[in-house]
Amino acid sequence: MPFSFRVEARSHGARAGILSTDHGAIETPVFMPVGTQGSVKGLTSRDVWDTGARLILGNTYHLYLRPGVSLIERAGGLHRFIGWDGALLTDSGGYQVFSLASLMRVSDLGVTFRSHIDGSLHEFTPEAVMETQARIGADIAMSFDYFGGIPCERVEAERSVALTTAWARRGLKAMGARSDRYGYEQVVFGIVQGAEYPDLRARSAREFTELDFPGYAIGGLSVGESKDATWDLTERTTELLPVDRPRYLMGMGTPLDLIDAVARGVDMLDCVLPTRNARNGTVFTRDGRLVLRNARHADDLMPLDPECGCVACKNHTRAYLRHLFLSNEMLAPMLATSHNLFFYADTMRAARAAVVRGDFDAWYRAFVDRFTRGDRESAARAEVET
Repeated sequence: MPFSFRVEARSHGARAGILSTDHGAIETPVFMPVGTQGSVKGLTSRDVWDTGARLILGNTYHLYLRPGVSLIERAGGLHRFIGWDGALLTDSGGYQVFSLASLMRVSDLGVTFRSHIDGSLHEFTPEAVMETQARIGADIAMSFDYFGGIPCERVEAERSVALTTAWARRGLKAMGARSDRYGYEQVVFGIVQGAEYPDLRARSAREFTELDFPGYAIGGLSVGESKDATWDLTERTTELLPVDRPRYLMGMGTPLDLIDAVARGVDMLDCVLPTRNARNGTVFTRDGRLVLRNARHADDLMPLDPECGCVACKNHTRAYLRHLFLSNEMLAPMLATSHNLFFYADTMRAARAAVVRGDFDAWYRAFVDRFTRGDRESAARAEVET
């Protein structure tokens, strides 16, 4: 089944679609768990599959440094190396250029950087990055991009757009937008940049649309700007992207972020938040967040979320999860992670069903009202206890 995308239903700005890859068809909107180094922290690939995830994300920068692309290639690609039967997406490493700026030097040619592991010197060019991702074997690879941060001076944002487009052209010239190194189709998505400047976002979207990628990502958001700015820029950008291609908002976020993005026409999302928060003892429910270390859960025999069908909710209580966290048991973050990913996948399933029914706006308002009301009540009780 070659890569394709079709929109099956719309409800105002939200869309329900099917993203087809050689590793399975994925219903959208979809949340992608982050497995930066080939592992969604705390879970086996089977566990991740059982949360409902069918598409996970790895990071080219980290996989390139460790375990190394040659080893992954000898194993038959990342799917086989990590034992994952679903689809894979790899980030290009462009975000690490921003987040690890003290170790890197950016030029028109690409990025020279020192490994954060051992200090060794390396170079990423657009050609090398696309070749590396092909060797890793992801179903979806991201074009090499440059992000200058938010806020940033306009001249830096202009440089970000110019470099990202130039690097995309070079990557396409070297590798094309589609390949099949491992006998299945691999495609490349372009990444729209432009910082907080709407006109630069529009320019970047126009330039990438002209390059005719199989899909498009919106990069460089959720890095410190206000939520109003995030959603304004997201909506402006999705309106400029082709309606028949998937739209991926990178690095978002909370459950409310997910449905806010879907409301603005986003099809794909990823974030470390559900797994990172789970490891620290915070889980998400339909009634807001639960901080499991809080004393009020000491004798609470309710499941984390009574309406959830995950392993943790079917078999365990809040009191048990709190006991595990306070005892520093390995099972604690594992169960919490499994729950959060199941909840995120379930939220996307519910959003999709609302789009198909044609009542997404009503579902959206009900979800936001219940989640925020529960969140406020939970925070108030925690404050009283403190």
